[in-house]
Amino acid sequence: MSTRSERLRERTNGYTVTPAQYVWVAYVALGALTLIVLSGAAVRLTGSGLGCPTWPKCYGNVYPPLNTHAVIEFSNRVITFPVSVAAGLAWLLALRRRPYRRDLMWLGATLPLGVVGQAVLGGFTVKGALDYGWVMGHFALSMLILVAATVLVWRASHDPGQTRSSSLDRTLVWSVRALMVLGALTIVAGTAATAAGPHAGVSPGQKINRLDFDGRGTMDFVIHRHAEIAFVFSLAAVAVWLLARRRAASPELRRPLTALCVLLALQGVVGLDQYETHLPAELVWVHVGLACLTWLSTVWATCAAGPLAARAEPAPERRVAPPARVSA
Repeated sequence: MSTRSERLRERTNGYTVTPAQYVWVAYVALGALTLIVLSGAAVRLTGSGLGCPTWPKCYGNVYPPLNTHAVIEFSNRVITFPVSVAAGLAWLLALRRRPYRRDLMWLGATLPLGVVGQAVLGGFTVKGALDYGWVMGHFALSMLILVAATVLVWRASHDPGQTRSSSLDRTLVWSVRALMVLGALTIVAGTAATAAGPHAGVSPGQKINRLDFDGRGTMDFVIHRHAEIAFVFSLAAVAVWLLARRRAASPELRRPLTALCVLLALQGVVGLDQYETHLPAELVWVHVGLACLTWLSTVWATCAAGPLAARAEPAPERRVAPPARVSA
């Protein structure tokens, strides 16, 4: 083992990364992975999802034709390269971080694996002619990758002992974790609303398989269910924020919860406006961007809540010895 370590040190010229430097690497990876979600949403909302109907090439070439939809869709593929570099560096530099931490190495490894999975799933999505199932799965995987990237940033900026020692009471921790579940349900409902809506990712004249189980009433049904789940999510977020203040939680937890409540309020305003204006693409893109920030805030708050505190064991009962009898 020592021989292998020496060889690796020689090949890398002994290059190492400090904990502070690695935090920046993790932040860059998180930003890049968020950026590609927004660029993918732009592809869908401009109707460019089938701008390049073949994958990985575009119309059999390594470059797109001079067509607006083809250029937009192919540009999103090109963005995957710097994103892959950022994700790969998050893993490789975790190996060179000193002191070395195995948890950061495994978390960093999930990022390039996730990007590869996204590329493969994106290929199936194109070959499947943007079937709503593939598209919803593509977005769901993006959200899972953002979870891994956010946890990586959190753990890289905190010592393991510091994370374990900051455990809150069990009620507050479970409440924050419940927000993760509600946030995930809201996102799934939102992707279903998009799958049933007018922004399916194709230009006029192209036909794809949309989410449709009640004809024209499908979109209206899904949108209202999405709004109801989001409303419950918002009420729960405010309740958890009040609970955190009442329990005198640390500012490290209260800040992401405050950001979450503000973002959900903005989401409500944007969502109502886009519904009243018949879903303009620009507002839908803003809605997706706010959804990403809302999801990141939810994950960050869950990390800040920390692990469950150990249950306090009841103190053993002390038995009082009966008074000694005095003999006459």
